[in-house]
Amino acid sequence: MNRKLVAYFSPTGTTAAAAKTLAEAAGADLYEIRPKAPYTREDLNWMNEKARSTIEMKDPAGRPELADRNAGVEVYDTVFLGFPIWWYIAPTIINTFLEQYDFSGKTVVLFATSGGSSFGEAVQHLQPSAPGAKIVEGRLLNGRPGKEKLEAWVDSLKLS
Repeated sequence: MNRKLVAYFSPTGTTAAAAKTLAEAAGADLYEIRPKAPYTREDLNWMNEKARSTIEMKDPAGRPELADRNAGVEVYDTVFLGFPIWWYIAPTIINTFLEQYDFSGKTVVLFATSGGSSFGEAVQHLQPSAPGAKIVEGRLLNGRPGKEKLEAWVDSLKLS
């Protein structure tokens, strides 16, 4: 049996909504990736050079600290990993999450939300943080896709 987890980072709630629907569609458990220091509205202002998100994304080696390490990744075969696209890649907290667990032999299927960006180089930026994992570029889940549409997508991945 293929045990599935939907892990997501959602500082504004947009990715959380998609993650919850995906977890229901995939028959997966749900886990929120939370930073130790929550992001404020000012932290997320990508147009401000001094905003926390801008500073973090300019430092590829930076790793925002996680609030906990309770994802229990070891018991899952497949992890759907969701995040908002920041500067055409995943926020660096996603690297932090991947580096906190052993993903060897697991399939990590990415999903994201975006105001207009594609996945860009997300897979290439995340793969070094999860050696031994198969990271797959999944889908952008903008516009609140329905459960039936997500069930069809999960079935098409042939994960079992």
